[in-house]
Amino acid sequence: MTKIIETERLILRAIVATDATDLFAMDRLPEVHKYLGNQPKLTLAAIEAEIKHIQRQYSENGIGRWAVIEKKSQQLIGWSGLKFYTQPMNQHCNFYELGYRFHPQAWGKGFATESARAWLAYGFDQMQLTEIFAITDARHEASQKVLTKVGFQYVETFMDEEDDPTTWYQIKLADRKKTD
Repeated sequence: MTKIIETERLILRAIVATDATDLFAMDRLPEVHKYLGNQPKLTLAAIEAEIKHIQRQYSENGIGRWAVIEKKSQQLIGWSGLKFYTQPMNQHCNFYELGYRFHPQAWGKGFATESARAWLAYGFDQMQLTEIFAITDARHEASQKVLTKVGFQYVETFMDEEDDPTTWYQIKLADRKKTD
């Protein structure tokens, strides 16, 4: 995965092994995992295994979560991207989902919105997708705000595998073109 996506303030690129330390600095924080089952990564080895899993997604599906680098500081501030789900979730299978996770120091600065817009453009314009989904914990209002800001429509709330209420969002290519 040698592609790079650039926005005004961000560089989005494939996650590589040398990102492990920066990703661990983010994923070990309990506040980052508040709406992710409260299971922070406790070891660098856990992050290294996650990176290998993401890299397998690149080779198997041609897409996955990418590192988000702030141009100004050249620091990795999180990840975002499209993930192809092959396992059933909420009565769907074989679908693309937009996701993102950022270090708390990057919260509230519009980086999630900026990267989400870039991924929607990539998904619809480059990958020729007709719909993209997004999933959040039902209590995660900030994430839901990002999704609606970039054009996602709330579809429903369902119970995930941990029996937590989870919101399901969708954006279709036809609806995106109406708002462009």
